[in-house]
Amino acid sequence: MATEASRQPVSWFRGFYAAGVVPWVGRGLVVLLFIWLGVNLSKTPGDFGILLVEGVTLGLVYGLVALGYSLVYGILELINFAHGDVFMLGSWMSLYIGVQKLGLDASSSGFKVVWGLALTLVCAMAFCGLLNASIERVAYRPLRNAPRLAPLITAIGMSFILQDVGLKQLGSAPVSLPNILPTGTVFTIGGNKYGWDHLIVGLSALPVLALLVWLVQRTRQGRGMRATAQDQEAAAMMGINVNGTIWFTFMIAGALAGVAGLLYALYSTNIAYDQGFTLGLIAFTSAVLGGIGNLPGAVLGAILIGLIQQFNEGLSWHAPGSDWTQSIVFAILILILVFRPEGLLGERTPEGG
Repeated sequence: MATEASRQPVSWFRGFYAAGVVPWVGRGLVVLLFIWLGVNLSKTPGDFGILLVEGVTLGLVYGLVALGYSLVYGILELINFAHGDVFMLGSWMSLYIGVQKLGLDASSSGFKVVWGLALTLVCAMAFCGLLNASIERVAYRPLRNAPRLAPLITAIGMSFILQDVGLKQLGSAPVSLPNILPTGTVFTIGGNKYGWDHLIVGLSALPVLALLVWLVQRTRQGRGMRATAQDQEAAAMMGINVNGTIWFTFMIAGALAGVAGLLYALYSTNIAYDQGFTLGLIAFTSAVLGGIGNLPGAVLGAILIGLIQQFNEGLSWHAPGSDWTQSIVFAILILILVFRPEGLLGERTPEGG
């Protein structure tokens, strides 16, 4: 049993929270963030503007990965740590199909690029969707009624297995991709160019997000997903195939990772076997920031994280730089769990605080 001394720090923290001290500390940090952004905006408005646009573009790609985390957590309350590595293998599949098999490169004609990327997208979505669904069937379903620690450890183990597969296929060094999309300038802000390749990536993510919202909110399968997330036993009594619904949810989450893998490869023009860990961490933080299990919140959190990353790596006045990006993401995750564990758009629950 916990001693009085072990419970004392928790009591102190709850006392500070009840007194309003902790929320005011959180608000103070937000005010400092806006002051820092305001100073940078006044000093380098051109850099600030282009980083704002690039941050939204990158955030939309992160949002596709974050939605996969939210879908799975919303229906099983499981953090699928292998999801980031499924996304990494989606980038590898895009490289394998689009570049190595179809021969897409910077000199490809517009027609070849369109049908080639369409075929690559279908292959990446099918591969990642079936891979993620197979992981659910083999690794997670047998542990459905086990203590929560068991599927969590299994998810970490699956992450290492998929990462080793990526290491076998890609090697230890990052792999460069040809710039398949057009690289002309859409507009300039203070002399900084925003290219067509980045605009196409950002716009391509929007219909996928809209299609997912339609699927969850308007279709029979989506109603089954929402019912299963609310109460699996009641859903089964209403005639819903719970196992099939969970399998379908994993497949959709994997397909989103496949789309994100292709778009990220087109955006960054290089991929690596360990990108799933780094970007998976960013996407998971995005999902927690927006409210884990909340789909609009995952997209909002991803855009905010994309903006924070771009501002951190691109602004000149007292910006920590790219070496600190992962540390900042971890710090944001910790601060969210301390000050607002339900996230920006999530609901406060007994379990979530």
